[in-house]
Amino acid sequence: MFQIDYRSGVSICDQIMNNIIRLKSLGVLSADTKLPSVRALASKLSVNPNTVQKAYTLLEANGIICTVRGKGSFVCDDKTADNAIKENAKSDFKKALISALDLGLTKDELIEIINTHKEEKK
Repeated sequence: MFQIDYRSGVSICDQIMNNIIRLKSLGVLSADTKLPSVRALASKLSVNPNTVQKAYTLLEANGIICTVRGKGSFVCDDKTADNAIKENAKSDFKKALISALDLGLTKDELIEIINTHKEEKK
């Protein structure tokens, strides 16, 4: 499914969440796709099951996955998951924006960065 970078400065829980969100955004995971059980994913990634459970809990709280007791965890319907992913992206962008402003970047510099990356993406 995906790899974990144990040397990364990003927590394993966040890496699991980011990978599931990325796979959903790319269309690899579609609505109602069953995710591996907590124990199976923890075993595959060689991480503590509590870490996987925390990632699943946070993904569920954000509306990206749904857990059905006794059946497992599934990717939520496309609209719900996509909205949750966009809201998370907005939140991450807002945090980065605040950090950039705190470091002294001007509004014009930020707009230039946005426009440059928007053009590169085309």
